[in-house]
Amino acid sequence: MLHRRAALALLAGVGSLALTLSACGQGSEGSSADSSEGVTVGIAMPTRASERWLTDGKSVVDNLKGMGYKTTLVYGDDDPKVQASQIETLVKQGVSALIIASIDAKSLNSALQQAADADIPVIAYDRLILGTKNVDYYVSFDNEMVGRQQARHIIEKLGLEDGKGPFNIEMFAGSPDDNNTKYFFDGSMALLEPFLENKQLVVPSGETKMNQMTTLRWDGPTAEKRMSGILAEWYGNREVDAVLSPYDGISRGVLSALEADGYGSDGKPLPVVTGQDAELDSVKSIIAGEQSQTVYKDIRALAKAATEMVDDILTERTPRVDNRTDYNNGVKDVPVHLLQPESVDKSNYEILVRDGHFTAGQLK
Repeated sequence: MLHRRAALALLAGVGSLALTLSACGQGSEGSSADSSEGVTVGIAMPTRASERWLTDGKSVVDNLKGMGYKTTLVYGDDDPKVQASQIETLVKQGVSALIIASIDAKSLNSALQQAADADIPVIAYDRLILGTKNVDYYVSFDNEMVGRQQARHIIEKLGLEDGKGPFNIEMFAGSPDDNNTKYFFDGSMALLEPFLENKQLVVPSGETKMNQMTTLRWDGPTAEKRMSGILAEWYGNREVDAVLSPYDGISRGVLSALEADGYGSDGKPLPVVTGQDAELDSVKSIIAGEQSQTVYKDIRALAKAATEMVDDILTERTPRVDNRTDYNNGVKDVPVHLLQPESVDKSNYEILVRDGHFTAGQLK
C-alpha cells in the first residue's frame, strides 16, 4: 500500500477527477469488506447537550459498523481540552482514521500533529478545523446557504421585497470558536444588508457586527440572557419584528426571553424567529406558531458522506469532493464535499416525516 499521507496528497490533487467517481469508489478494485475487518475508526463529537450531535454520533457509528469497521465514539462535552485529550488517546489506541466535529476549531493542532505522525487521516465533520495542515478532508453542508435560507425567510415574511417596513430586527450568531458561524453570518448578511442599508430593517440595539452577537457554545440560556437584556434596554416603546437566529437551541432561548416580556399574545405577537437543525422541540414550536422557521440538514446523509469518505481513504480510492477551493483553514485549501440544506416552516414541515427524520407521532 502507498504511504497513507502520500496517497491522500495525491488524491486531493485530482479533485476534478473525483467528480466523475461515485461516493463508493466506482472504477476501483477491492472492497471495503475486504479491508475493514478489524479496522477501527475514531469518532470525536463535540457535545451530548444537543440532540443533533447524539444523532450524528449514532449515525456515523451505525454506518461504519454496516461497512464492517469497528468504532470508538467519544464526546468532548463542550470542553476543547477534553476533546484534544480524547483525540490523543484515540491516536495512541491506533485507530486507522479520525472523524472529528471540533468544539474549538483552533485547539487541535497538537493532537492532529500526533495523528499525522501516526499516519492517521483526519476528516473534519461539519466544522472545519483551522490552523493546521493535518486535516485531509472536510464534509459539511453548504453553510452560507443555511444563512441565506434564514435571511430569505425573514425577507419573505416581512414583505421586504414589496417595500414594507421599517421593521425592528435583532441578530444572533453562533459560537465564536466554530468556523461555521462565519459562513452562517456571511450568508444571511449577503441578503439582509441591503435592507439594513435602506432602513427597511432597523437594529435598535445597534449590534450588527458578528463579534457583538456571537453565542458561546451555541448555548440557549446565554442567548436568552442577551435577548432579555436587549429587550430591557432598547424596546421600551418598540416591538421586535424579527430575530435572526442561527440555531434552534438559540432560538428557544430567544423565544423564552420574548415570552417573558409578554410576546405571544394577540396584542403583542411573536416576531419572526429563524433557526437551524430541525430539532424536535423547535419543530413542535413551529407547528404551534411560535418559532417561525428552521433549516433542515439531513445529518444521516452527512454521516453517510463522511463514512463513505473514510472507506474510500482506507481502501485507497478517490473520495468524492466538490470542485471548489474556498474552504481554506488558514494553512491549506481543504478538499470538501458539501450537502444542501432545506428551509422548513409551518407550510412544509411534513418533509421531516417524509424523510424519516421524525415520525408523525413525535410531532403531535
